Amino acid sequence: MGGDDSGGGNRTYADYLNLHELLSLQGDESLTNDELHFVIVHQSFELWFKLIISELRAVRDILDQSLVPEADIPKAVHHMERVTEIFRLMANQWKVMETLTPQDFLAFRDGLGTASGFESFQMRELEIILGLDDADRVSEMDPLAHFRKLAEGSDRDKGILAQLEGAAEATSLAAAVNRWLLRTPIQGSMVGDADDEQVVQEFIEEYLAGQDSLSEAAMARLREQGVQDMSAVEERFTIAAEGARDYLMPDGVVNRARAGLLFIESYRELPLLAWPRTLIDAVVALEEAMLLWRTSHARMVERIIGRRIGTGGSSGVDYLDMTTRYRIFVDLWAVRTLLMKKEALPDLRQPNFYGFAGES
Repeated sequence: MGGDDSGGGNRTYADYLNLHELLSLQGDESLTNDELHFVIVHQSFELWFKLIISELRAVRDILDQSLVPEADIPKAVHHMERVTEIFRLMANQWKVMETLTPQDFLAFRDGLGTASGFESFQMRELEIILGLDDADRVSEMDPLAHFRKLAEGSDRDKGILAQLEGAAEATSLAAAVNRWLLRTPIQGSMVGDADDEQVVQEFIEEYLAGQDSLSEAAMARLREQGVQDMSAVEERFTIAAEGARDYLMPDGVVNRARAGLLFIESYRELPLLAWPRTLIDAVVALEEAMLLWRTSHARMVERIIGRRIGTGGSSGVDYLDMTTRYRIFVDLWAVRTLLMKKEALPDLRQPNFYGFAGES
């Protein structure tokens, strides 16, 4: 780093980064290289978590506005793309951990006592901000239970608990995304328009009819090809059709947020939908990167400690493997099952509304 130091006085690089304090936080010289390596990797994760939380809050706050300005969507995408790259980077950091052999780790493992990565309050806050539902956690685990117990022992832990409780009471990113999708203009109709429900209902019915036609054509081809056990094939198509209807019309009522998501994904080439579709892709990429990071974590731990019990008393790798099945933005993944080719889509109404002028 260089350049003038206007505004910073004679502050040095070390002063700006608080390097002296930072480098004193890894322990004293009694640590072996292996334990120092273990500490630094995990401390770096916590620093990244701090940035991820800040970025996710920014995205949440943008999408949680009653009216989201179009110019704010690229900002939200930028924040999410940064988080995605951080998770990709952290997944690679497990490779550094894998330079630790099982015997290297066992040499200092007892010194950890009952300390466990499960106690990372920033990881819990990150999950809460994203919108991970308690019912979807391993054994419907209460993420705050452990911190309530810790809060009984110190004011610092009371502050951590208050921070986590505040995050739990605030709007999650998943909820903000859902509300944003709910306001998607569908076939030129906006939420609050007099005939919006009818327009959206017609779009969904036309879409499902198009899917049925494609399914019938697919089954006809399979019959001509002499596929065996067509009854089983027909049953699969029936189940898929029922699943599509249940997804879009749970309990027989159109879910407008899912309808909006389907509309964006189906007509993603429209100019007005360019940034919304980019935002959806960014959310999916973020969750994918997080899942791959969890998977890399589980495999690293299995490589080093096998299937032994975790330091905090958890089931170790078994617990980590269960977390790789967490899904927060379920609808954004599920909608991909319903997509169909452009030729089968319902005719677009009011193309000018979406900035589409048609073929020249």
